[in-house]
Amino acid sequence: MSPDPSLSLQSLSGLENFGHSLRSSAWLYQPEQAGELPALFKLARQQGLSIALRGSGRSYGDAALNSGQIVLDLRRLNRVLAWDPARGRITVEPGVTIEDLWNYVLADGWWPPVVPGTMFPTIGGCLSANIHGKNNWVAGPIGEHVLEFSALLPNGRRVTCTPRKNGGLFRAMIGGLGMLGVFTSITLQLKPIESGRLEVNAWAEPNLDAMLAAIDTHKDRDYVVGWVDCTAGGRVLGRGQIHTARYLHAAEDPQAEASLRVDAQVLPARMFGLVPRGWLPKLMAPFMNNLSVWAVNTAKYLASRTISHHKTYRQSLIEFNFLLDYIPGWERSYGRDGLIQYQSFIPKARAADAFAEILRLCQKAGLPSYLGVLKRHRPDPFLLTHALDGYSLALDFKVTPANRARLSALAVELDEVVLGAGGRLYFVKDSTLRAGSAKRFLGRRAVAEFKKLKTKTDPHNLLQSDLYRRWFD
Repeated sequence: MSPDPSLSLQSLSGLENFGHSLRSSAWLYQPEQAGELPALFKLARQQGLSIALRGSGRSYGDAALNSGQIVLDLRRLNRVLAWDPARGRITVEPGVTIEDLWNYVLADGWWPPVVPGTMFPTIGGCLSANIHGKNNWVAGPIGEHVLEFSALLPNGRRVTCTPRKNGGLFRAMIGGLGMLGVFTSITLQLKPIESGRLEVNAWAEPNLDAMLAAIDTHKDRDYVVGWVDCTAGGRVLGRGQIHTARYLHAAEDPQAEASLRVDAQVLPARMFGLVPRGWLPKLMAPFMNNLSVWAVNTAKYLASRTISHHKTYRQSLIEFNFLLDYIPGWERSYGRDGLIQYQSFIPKARAADAFAEILRLCQKAGLPSYLGVLKRHRPDPFLLTHALDGYSLALDFKVTPANRARLSALAVELDEVVLGAGGRLYFVKDSTLRAGSAKRFLGRRAVAEFKKLKTKTDPHNLLQSDLYRRWFD
């Protein structure tokens, strides 16, 4: 017999987004098994409440917040249901994390085909956001590696979807922010690897045009990503450093077999061999201001032009892929009011002008981004996609009581640049976009199709979130 969810909804829980810039209270429910979900749906309908889905809570925006309503935390649904090491096919519950996944399959010579910059998101969350990585041009988003999923819909139906079976729902639920149903099992095709290490190349580029050209030239590498110094202006606007990486074959790596052990994939306990990683957020906090970031970025760029210019070295898979995990709780270094991230996707032909204007507007407002990241992208077949043939620029901004209103005004300006260039924005990173703007880039047809599916799968509009109401309601 499934537990009565009403027994677990006795008090409101305070929840935050990953950037700690948004907070809300909700009735938190944490099921131990998928069989508990129908009773929760029934209770929510009876109480007139909505439900938002939440995994590890790694969204920078409000995708996993549901103010005054129910939040369904799926992290305890974290079993591996099936594993075929011969074919690299794994079936998991939605609460399994990227970390759980690679720990489970690495020794058999497999790796998740797409990972974000941190290993802690859940697979269910990754599908709901249709995450991309530093290999988006060659690998696409994670949705392209889903063979099948099962889901419970708010209308009570249990469905199994593949690209061909229930294909419309397959392409809408992946990237659908948990607004159409709850994933109960997910089958992924993993990537075969012969070594747990990558060969990495790093070099500097003097301005934005050169950065974009370099990323495009090397887009067919296994991984390519660019760091942007968002404090530099004038002729060196958009300068930065490029990193590319490729998987190693066993014949190239004498340590190949050993590198496939989980205990070989560790992040350094100390930064620079001296400072414990856990100390860094507090040590960094006093330097999270415009002047200090300018100084650090200038030093980093100069080092990339000299010490590490055209440097080739080897890194473990987790050292290269999970840069955000080097500093546990790094987001806390931004202070009590946290950070927001603004990630825009611009078509290739218009990217240089649009990104240059974005960087100039940020500097003019006195709100330069403290971290900028460039990636190359290609289109994908999913309904609410952020992808296109072009580039993305992700910008991190510190939030304070004094600048919150200015940041909101700046975001409106940036939206106009992005949308005017035929660009798109990313739901799971967004905390500022207005409903009208969202519909402009998604297009009437996609919005109408999503709403039609929403009405069919969720006739009582049970699944909602703060983001959903802001964008669609």
